[in-house]
Amino acid sequence: MKINSLAKLGGVALVTGLILAGCGSKSSQSKKQEISWMTPSPIATMDTSKMTDLYSAQVANGTNEGLLRIAKDNKVNPGVAKSYSVSKDGLTWTFNLRHSKWSNGDPVTAKDFVFSWQRTVNPKTASQYAYIFANVKNADKISSGKMAVSKLGVKAEGNYKFVVSLLKPQSYFKYMVTQPEFFPQNPKTVAKYGSSFATNATKNSYNGPFILKGWNGTNDTWTLTKNKNYWDAKSVKVKDVKFQAVKTPSTALNSYNSGKLDFTTLSGTLAANNKKNKDYTVYPQASTSYMEFNTKKIPALRNTNIRKAMALAIDKKQMVNKVMQGGDITPKGFVPADMAKRSGKDFANEAYVKAGTDYNLKEAKALFAKGMKQVGKKSLSLTLLGADDDDTKRATEFVQSQLTKLPGLKVTNQNIPFKSKLTRAQNQQFDLVLSAWIADYPDPSNFLDLMTSDNPQNDGKWSNKQYDALMKKSETTDANNESARWSDMVQAEKLLMNQQGLVPLYQQGQAALIKPSVKGVQPFPTSPQYDWAKAYVK
Repeated sequence: MKINSLAKLGGVALVTGLILAGCGSKSSQSKKQEISWMTPSPIATMDTSKMTDLYSAQVANGTNEGLLRIAKDNKVNPGVAKSYSVSKDGLTWTFNLRHSKWSNGDPVTAKDFVFSWQRTVNPKTASQYAYIFANVKNADKISSGKMAVSKLGVKAEGNYKFVVSLLKPQSYFKYMVTQPEFFPQNPKTVAKYGSSFATNATKNSYNGPFILKGWNGTNDTWTLTKNKNYWDAKSVKVKDVKFQAVKTPSTALNSYNSGKLDFTTLSGTLAANNKKNKDYTVYPQASTSYMEFNTKKIPALRNTNIRKAMALAIDKKQMVNKVMQGGDITPKGFVPADMAKRSGKDFANEAYVKAGTDYNLKEAKALFAKGMKQVGKKSLSLTLLGADDDDTKRATEFVQSQLTKLPGLKVTNQNIPFKSKLTRAQNQQFDLVLSAWIADYPDPSNFLDLMTSDNPQNDGKWSNKQYDALMKKSETTDANNESARWSDMVQAEKLLMNQQGLVPLYQQGQAALIKPSVKGVQPFPTSPQYDWAKAYVK
């Protein structure tokens, strides 16, 4: 999802927890199993049909559970579904559910998934995330009001078998169902509270490791308390995760240093100043900050040499180490490192094109001169558009300073509120624009699809027929051939970087402080969210 700054604010990247660590030892049981956790923003809603923000989703992933949970190296572990199978044509997914319970004691059944998915795509619900169901049969027709919700391609065969019909094969559908939009909902609870469903902690039912308590709908503190009805409750060691929404980073750091918090995020100079702190850590994110060219509006930007020159003129290492300073890393390409792997090999390594992310000012100047001669121009004046938050302002200032080293190129910065920037970018009202994307699911297509010619997120309108053909092939002809599909996407990424369809600036990382006594908390593989199901205090 495109995010609202180049900082760690995030979009709605909603993937369920990565389990890397084991359970607590006997010594952990002698400690008070309570963790105090900082979050930059309060909860907006706990209705998974209407949820759009990162921090509400973070809580939902602690209090609820979908069919599957994502695990190490992007494998999936059983969730509510104890097993699943896929038809040979890849169009039918059958999930066999375990006997589990809601926090109110009701059984969690296949009908709860049918109800939830139908509710989300129902236009009356006005879910902003209904589009994510697009590959479920009839979902788009239902969302547009052209078909009844009962026609959605899902059905319950008894209480414990849930069957999904897709429009086309989708190998990464197993990742999709780990996200909050795909979680079940208790029909009785939704009916009981109507429009006020999930607007506070008590007006909801939970089927995950924890129950939400103490949230009245607007306050900045709440607690996740161990759910005794969770099917794997015996593995949950922590009794309470106490949250504090702290909007000012320096205030959060002071609370951490005074022992009021066990965890806090860091950014900018606070991150830089704490790198030698023994509690300092960085959680890599499947998120790329990048610059797009408006090839529709500016004829000169259709020239590959000019685009490549501008990419080579930006020192990404300096940007990460001296400008952003918040745990970010230099990019290997558009698809982030350590997000998608096959047979132990990282997609970012296999698709790596050095020239696409390199820094070489001498070569940049030569290519720019060549490109300008090809387009018949001696000078070029461009405006660089970005949001008006502090991190993005620093980023635009740095990029501007780098690009103006190219003889004949003048760059003027324009920083405006994010919503205005987003609208202008979507309407191609820019020359250059800084954007960022955070993965919704750990598959290369989540990034590569953005740059196909007809994708609405392709703000710069870069277009390449070979690229489009490779991505289409990965989704059709090769959709059920994992090796061939992977190869299609590797070729597409290399083509994108060789043609410099965009400029990756850095891969985002979340710098943080966490007390050494807190063990087993695991970051999600895509976004700055965390899983406490296997956490403990030692």
